Amino acid sequence: MLVVRLASALVALALAAGCAKHDDAHEHAAPQGHVHTAPHGGTLVELGEHAYNIELLADPANGRLSAWILDGHAENFVRVKATSFEAVATVGGEKRTLTFKAVANPATGETVGDTSQFDADAAWLKATPAFTGTFTAIEVRGSTFTNVPFALKK
Repeated sequence: MLVVRLASALVALALAAGCAKHDDAHEHAAPQGHVHTAPHGGTLVELGEHAYNIELLADPANGRLSAWILDGHAENFVRVKATSFEAVATVGGEKRTLTFKAVANPATGETVGDTSQFDADAAWLKATPAFTGTFTAIEVRGSTFTNVPFALKK
């Protein structure tokens, strides 16, 4: 009987201590080393204070850069109304404009004007897959984020 009580107490303690999911109303301090994983293995760029993320994935072979809008924990895709947005890349000291265009996806039902995925053509990626840049402005669910820096590494 004592063993059953002890096991029950340990299970209850473990459940009370855990916080597997967070929602917008749940405030928490990020522990040291708190990281999120990009679903496509790309680079995450935070928008606002833990509000949203943009995942960037370079495809140097095809000269394309893909971007996905994600929630604050990079767990869920967030559809936006934008049909495009821009970034300015700095490549070899030279500024280059990247225009990310909305991508429709029949498999998920996403359409231009209601999608989480955007692609930008950049032939120069074939020779320079690592660079820095800045998103000039992007609106996500009523919040506008401007001059958001990012860095893509090899």
